[in-house]
Amino acid sequence: MKEILPGLKEQYGVDFVIANGENVAGGLGLTLNTADELFDAGVDVITSGNHIWAQKEIIPYLDSEMPILRPLNYPPGVPGRGYLVFKERMVVVNLIGRTFIGNFDCPFRAMDKLLVELKIKPVVIIIDFHAEATSEKMALGRYLDGRVSAILGTHTHVGTIDAQLLPKGTAYVTDIGMIGPVNSIIGDDAETVLSRFLSMIPHRLTVGKGRVVFNAILVTVDEETGLATGIERICREVG
Repeated sequence: MKEILPGLKEQYGVDFVIANGENVAGGLGLTLNTADELFDAGVDVITSGNHIWAQKEIIPYLDSEMPILRPLNYPPGVPGRGYLVFKERMVVVNLIGRTFIGNFDCPFRAMDKLLVELKIKPVVIIIDFHAEATSEKMALGRYLDGRVSAILGTHTHVGTIDAQLLPKGTAYVTDIGMIGPVNSIIGDDAETVLSRFLSMIPHRLTVGKGRVVFNAILVTVDEETGLATGIERICREVG
């Protein structure tokens, strides 16, 4: 992030950076120090997912002024918030899927409810949809097409090739991918992952080492209509 992001922001004239940071703390969860590192690298808001609770120290900060999100469709009363509005022009929303990932509230209805309840509806609406099933992500894309600016999938760590503008003007990709080691299994050391599959004995995984891939999605949005005019996949390697 420190090596690549500043140059990308300059090269493309990037106005706003969203990073899913739920695995940045040694591969699991988010800590205060790792959150600060992301912000220092040029990130404007950190989204998350099912691993946001893995590092207990971050939980009190979810209700602070730090721009960190947990999924909107967690049950009422859970610490943190699922969306943030920036300068009344843009809202970033974090949703989590239900298929193969957990028994959460319905992300479709949660987003419908938010769109109705927003007192000032920002023109630009960006969603990080943290979900496992490709079909669930695609379904949300079609469901919200034309009502939001972009739906960007996270969680699988494997970038997909379907970055596109949907028929009514919403930018969509099933999964952005990851920033992590190339010679790994979704970021974890291959030997430790293989050992778990072969033995079926639970043990802590370790982050892989070596050359790193930087996966990102660049979305261009018309600030008058809130609809996307472009979506582009960006991949870089370091090391």
